[in-house]
Amino acid sequence: MTYFSLTQIQTDLQLGKITLPQLVNQYLETIEKKRHLNAFLEVFDTEAKLRATEIAVKMANGSAGKLAGMVIGLKDNICYKDHKVSASSKILEGFTSVYSSTVVERLIAEDAIIIGRLNCDEFAMGASNENSAYGAVLNDADNERVAGGSSGGAAVAVQAGMCLASFGSDTGGSIRQPAAFCGLYGFKPTYGKVSRWGLIAYASSFDIIGPITHTVQDMQLLMEVVAGADEHDATSAQLPAGNFTNYLATEKKYKFAYIAETLSAEGVEPAVKVATEKYIQQLKDQGHEVHALSFGLLPYLIPIYYTLTTAEASSNLARFAGMHYGYRSSNAVDLESTIKKSRSEGFGAEVKRRIMLGTFVLSSGYYDAYYTKAQKVRRLVQEKTQEIFEAYDFILSPTSPTTAFKLGEKSDNPIAMYLADVFTVHANIAGIPAISIPNGVDANGMPIGLQIMANMHEDDKLLALSAQLALECLA
Repeated sequence: MTYFSLTQIQTDLQLGKITLPQLVNQYLETIEKKRHLNAFLEVFDTEAKLRATEIAVKMANGSAGKLAGMVIGLKDNICYKDHKVSASSKILEGFTSVYSSTVVERLIAEDAIIIGRLNCDEFAMGASNENSAYGAVLNDADNERVAGGSSGGAAVAVQAGMCLASFGSDTGGSIRQPAAFCGLYGFKPTYGKVSRWGLIAYASSFDIIGPITHTVQDMQLLMEVVAGADEHDATSAQLPAGNFTNYLATEKKYKFAYIAETLSAEGVEPAVKVATEKYIQQLKDQGHEVHALSFGLLPYLIPIYYTLTTAEASSNLARFAGMHYGYRSSNAVDLESTIKKSRSEGFGAEVKRRIMLGTFVLSSGYYDAYYTKAQKVRRLVQEKTQEIFEAYDFILSPTSPTTAFKLGEKSDNPIAMYLADVFTVHANIAGIPAISIPNGVDANGMPIGLQIMANMHEDDKLLALSAQLALECLA
């Protein structure tokens, strides 16, 4: 049986229809059956079986945590003590983490079972999961199409029934876009809502860890477990985590804004536009207010994002030099050649492209022209976004301009690939929470996603709304 929620699993466990070890074996069988999708880089099969047996005993005596029965996959940039982590890069080949991320610690404390590490774009840099050193992830709905990126393995693992939920990272849409491409819910929390401790950094002022699930209810439960301040992460918000599972769906009517340019922009597929317009009409029919707004800064979002994130990547990835851990070139003869050759051979083409872009915008003579200017416009985006939230509760847009595209279709055109994030980078630049929710399929049967953004630290409100909308769509 394929399970789509923890409630289903826990009900069957209580009724004796399945045991936890049997459930884990079922997931392991599915992983093996669908190896061709290339979602998993490593499966923790023996460990998962042992955990299942231990947690089954705790469930029998009533001492199990709230995630008992939840089988989870981890994106390969989230550290798990004594397990390999590589950010899907050759430069970290063979590296074993010496500590666990705060997210992992909190999941394990509530008896989640982590079943393996998941393929992703190298160092989370990509929108298709074709940049991995270990090959592309295939979309389970059509194996000739991409999974989305950078958390492509995290999305496909849930889509294909290899685990119930997964955790990815989102720097500019890396959870939401693959979730949209795979017909799932993908959530990017407010910056600082979830600890980044133990997340291999790409762009530190943008990165955030978040879940991918089949249901909003599972997402609410997972956020209740992992959200909250962390003494190890100076950027984590020193605020209450939020009331996720008790902040339930209501019949309240809200005010939505949608950015008109997201439906008229060049490159938005007709099916995506039609599906978004249909959803807007559904909201109106349900009694919500929905108004079109113009957002003049939309054309600047991608330039801001790639200027600032590549600059941060240039700094963050300087630590990978072939000296202390990971890949070291066998062709090196001295200190300088060790660093040069290890980086040249260890990093993939896209990562090297972004490091060089970032180094350029930070260089003397260009710092003010690019980096400083981008920071100023980032502040403008944040201010204009806050102005919208003074009048509206939520902001709508398509998650992506297109559905999942063919493998190799955009590989030779970095600009076209970067534009796949044109609607999702807004939330990361502004630091606000955003979710992608399923919104039908196109003529080829490929899923379409709708993005909803909320004001900063209104994560629980956004997930409650998503649960409410799921119910209204079924009504």
